[in-house]
Amino acid sequence: MFIVRFLARRLLQGAVIVFLVSALIFTLLRVVPGDPVRLMAGGMAPEALIEQIAEDMGLRDPIYQQFGRYVAGVVQGDLGQSFVRPANGAAVGGASFDDSTRGERAEVWDLIAQTAPMTLQLALLAMAFALVIAVPIGVWGGLRPGRLPDRIALYLSSLFVSLPNFWLGIVLALLLSVHLELVPAIGYEGFAYTILPAFVLAIEIAPFIIRTLTVSVAGVMGQSFIDIAAVRGLTRNQIVFRHAIKNSSVPLLNLLGVQFSMLLGGVLVIEFIFDYPGLGLLTINAVMQRDFPLIQGIAIVTAAAFVLINIVVDLCATAIDPRLDY
Repeated sequence: MFIVRFLARRLLQGAVIVFLVSALIFTLLRVVPGDPVRLMAGGMAPEALIEQIAEDMGLRDPIYQQFGRYVAGVVQGDLGQSFVRPANGAAVGGASFDDSTRGERAEVWDLIAQTAPMTLQLALLAMAFALVIAVPIGVWGGLRPGRLPDRIALYLSSLFVSLPNFWLGIVLALLLSVHLELVPAIGYEGFAYTILPAFVLAIEIAPFIIRTLTVSVAGVMGQSFIDIAAVRGLTRNQIVFRHAIKNSSVPLLNLLGVQFSMLLGGVLVIEFIFDYPGLGLLTINAVMQRDFPLIQGIAIVTAAAFVLINIVVDLCATAIDPRLDY
């Protein structure tokens, strides 16, 4: 059966990808300069204590041994404990780091589970905004290639892609939040705090959707079956919605899958600017604190999400056009 073979092949490929990502991240974190134990124990901790903690945590073992232990835990669903974040959510610092203290560290799964829904909400809203902005412009330009609508679509997509997201985020926060007080900007105290960062992300995504739709719709409208549909008596709107948009949806769907995966794993700047408590902000803090288990856990979850999203996208594309072979 096609679906069973497809899922088995893609899940196996996805497992290999996740393994390679985890191995790469694990190795890089341990070869870059800097000792996370120093951050955990505090700058004034004696060197003997630093070495004792590192030995107890297995951070002085060969990398392949550390990775083997880590993979064994991941296979059992254990992503480990954060190096610096306590389970009670209190502020962290150079506290004593004995065995009992380590036992009270936050679980990586718990930290990801707390922040992933926030990033998912932000990504979904950003994608919705991007589609509302880009689909009408892209279809309009694709139906009139080489004419004014096509040029407008090109100019708008060029303008959107040229706007740095950090600059746009700051400007919109000052304008819409500080001066006009239309939407809140910093932190999160409800759904309204998602609107502004989602709109900034939508502006970043929209130009790719516009150009994909413009090219796809123009290409479909130039096919011979479009002329045949007109001869059969179909109206212009029927041709556009039944044939042009449907046949243009496959490349758009592939693009949306890639963009959505990128959103889930690449909202670092926007979440940092707006102090939005999602995976992006969690990742930045984890990198600054050299929190190895948290960084590794986020990388694995993000890679797995990327694989699953692409599998779903390919299945949907096959449902739309059975001639596709994945």
